[in-house]
Amino acid sequence: MVNRADVIVVGGGLAGLCCALRLQQERIPFALLEASDGVGGRVRTDRVEGFLLDRGFQVLLTAYPEAQRVLDYQRLDLRYFYPGARVRFGGKFHQVADPWRHPLDGLRGVFSPVGTIGDKMKVGRLRRKTMEGSVEELFRRRETTTLEALRESGFSDKIIDRFFRPFLGGVFFDRELGISSRMFEFGFRMFSSGETALPGAGMGAIPTQIASRLPSESLRLNSRVESIQNQSVILSSGEKVTASALVLATEGPETARLLGEEKLPGSRSTTCLYFAADEPPLGKPLLILNGEGEGPVNSVTVPSLAAPAYAPEGGALIAVTIIGLPSLRDDQLTESVRNQLAGWFGPTVSAWRHLRTYRIRHALPLQIPPLPDPTAPVRPVRPGLYVCGEYGNPASLQWAMFSGRNAAEAVIEFLKA
Repeated sequence: MVNRADVIVVGGGLAGLCCALRLQQERIPFALLEASDGVGGRVRTDRVEGFLLDRGFQVLLTAYPEAQRVLDYQRLDLRYFYPGARVRFGGKFHQVADPWRHPLDGLRGVFSPVGTIGDKMKVGRLRRKTMEGSVEELFRRRETTTLEALRESGFSDKIIDRFFRPFLGGVFFDRELGISSRMFEFGFRMFSSGETALPGAGMGAIPTQIASRLPSESLRLNSRVESIQNQSVILSSGEKVTASALVLATEGPETARLLGEEKLPGSRSTTCLYFAADEPPLGKPLLILNGEGEGPVNSVTVPSLAAPAYAPEGGALIAVTIIGLPSLRDDQLTESVRNQLAGWFGPTVSAWRHLRTYRIRHALPLQIPPLPDPTAPVRPVRPGLYVCGEYGNPASLQWAMFSGRNAAEAVIEFLKA
């Protein structure tokens, strides 16, 4: 069977959805082909025994410009985390708060062993630096690795090891801090200027909201693209779909495969374990960071403290993030995590019930220098073939959504020519 559309968008993650949304606004017919049984890519939420499990712990930073442009925050029923963290170091927890939003809590943390007093002052200078100028200007600044940028800013090894490695490691899945300083500065700006939030119904509500604005007949699930040939795609079913323009919006390695590239782009991995408990191990919706650097756990949080619907009444949902893909079997990894967290929270951890483990091989691209400018216009791979999403772009909800719109703008100009 041969079908035709003006534009084919391959991939129903945020990039593909936002590309389709922009085409829809221009009344350009399209077919959005998604290999799985639902939209969202990695931004999906599963319901397990009454709990909402995002596929890997993730959040929405409300300061993302493209999210503000596309999403209806009120309809998402956003719930917020406390702007701070609790760092595990020296066998104790030490709280770190945003002094601009919680001055008293920030003052209490001045003498914590997480960093020196000078480090705390340098955080203020870093905040001012990342807030200066436009986002476009930020991505044209001098670039180095994040580790080198922190050292050039005068931060001590103490705060780098005890705070920045676990915090940024959990954001970019790289405790070595080899990621681009531009991505670090952008992320720091977003954390500083907005809220860290969860939709009340889970992160999967974000792609669902975008998809609800698209014609249902244009979205085809369970439609894996096996190959592309000129202006056509061949599905695994053997069906051929032809269009005037193609947009690839799949994860990096899949895009490289469809383009026929032998060398696949590198990516970073993460593992997330979810536990059910009768009581949360902390009282505030904040992030707990492993500042000791030992054991499998990088960070822990309780999503249900921020968004109560993540757990059934009378229960708590605990999310544990690990960087990389441990070689242990799931049962062995669960036991290892329990043992580590029992040292943090006490014997009640033994009563936590393991719900599910997510091992995400291609969680993020490497994002090492030199980083492409995500604000630059999209150039075609060849006439009529465009790429968006994390292939050749920085990661985050912001750049996935922006790149989708950016690719659609290029397609619109191509179709007008």
